Amino acid sequence: MQEDLLHFAWRLKRFDRSDLFTTDGQAIDILQFGEANRHAGPDFIDARVRIDNTLWAGNVEMHLKASDWTKHRHQEDRSYDNVILHVVLEEDEVIHRSDGQRIPCLELRRRIPQKLSRIYKSLLQNEHWIPCQHLWFRVEDSVKVLWLDRLLVERLEDRTTGMSERLTANGQDWELTLYQLLARGFGTRINVEPFEQLARSLPLNILQRYKNSLFQLEALLFGQATLLDEDFAEEYPRKLQKEYHFLRRKHKLKPIPGQQWKFLRMRPANFPTIRIAQFAMLIHQSTHLFSKMLAAKNVPEIEHMFDLKISNYWRDHYTFGKVSTPRQKALGRSMIHLLIINVIAPLLFLYGKSRSEESCKDLAIKLLEEIPAEKNHIIQKWKTLGLEVHTAYESQALLQLKHEYCEKKRCLECAVGGAFLRA
Repeated sequence: MQEDLLHFAWRLKRFDRSDLFTTDGQAIDILQFGEANRHAGPDFIDARVRIDNTLWAGNVEMHLKASDWTKHRHQEDRSYDNVILHVVLEEDEVIHRSDGQRIPCLELRRRIPQKLSRIYKSLLQNEHWIPCQHLWFRVEDSVKVLWLDRLLVERLEDRTTGMSERLTANGQDWELTLYQLLARGFGTRINVEPFEQLARSLPLNILQRYKNSLFQLEALLFGQATLLDEDFAEEYPRKLQKEYHFLRRKHKLKPIPGQQWKFLRMRPANFPTIRIAQFAMLIHQSTHLFSKMLAAKNVPEIEHMFDLKISNYWRDHYTFGKVSTPRQKALGRSMIHLLIINVIAPLLFLYGKSRSEESCKDLAIKLLEEIPAEKNHIIQKWKTLGLEVHTAYESQALLQLKHEYCEKKRCLECAVGGAFLRA
């Protein structure tokens, strides 16, 4: 048995509570089970327990064996002196507080239903794609809908942790933070790191000085990306090269290593050269992008902000020096949707959370409700299990469920797992 099953049984009162006694024979009446503690210290706080007509208020600690108290060195931690009840599967050792007083102990060895233990054991030991694969559809839809709602918010909160740290490092500059996050987004999964380095090597305030000149923006971005270090035959890249050398000396810039960029096994429309050209156009045609993002009301307005038509040179090129069939190469809708999912919605949620503005958090969720679900192997697998996934709201929640609960077998913390364990 795992210790978290004890936590589950206690939290949901899934054990035989008749005629409770401590291991030394004192009657127990549990008036308040306490709240699960997610931080350091005892497992449940603010409990109320009557032991032999004496009312105790304090905390509850749980272990499979009482001796785990000693193994975990709780006797050296004064925060455990307020434990009023030690709940264990088996008392193999009498435990005392630091002042020598015995801590009342409750054994649950014969009180947890065998069915509960059996189902939980099967969830932990099976090798299905999700532990409850054969039980998922037995749970009522209302339970799953509410749980997915919670998972979506949880995913947004998780995504904003790193964003919050970045924002702090940027001195609470939201525009700069958006610039860096969008750069990562333009890199997608393959070129995210070199795009990150590119954004950090080229401060936004320098780009903003040249925002009215797309040519100079491209010179700065391609130069810093170390993609202008060849002997070009064409006039345009030679001009970019010359301009970059001037701007590099002027601003004392240091380019990033160019060998990091990946082109192999990519569709030409996703080449880093095309993404950099599109990013240059975004800087060129955008002013106060974060403020515009806050003012947006729906996905079409966000899409309009990323309506990027790149410079003439790139209409018939995918890389420098190699002519191709002329195409506009605008930023595709699916790419814009990925930016909304990975950058804009989480950043809006963070802004709303930091400013206590529920409207921003609501907008973040609304945007995800308006976008089609992502297409990846995890969402496809959910679909093969018979689940309908229509929106990014649903797919993001299901990604959170798979990564944070199913893969880690946190069934006891999952509303779906809890539903049939509670039955």
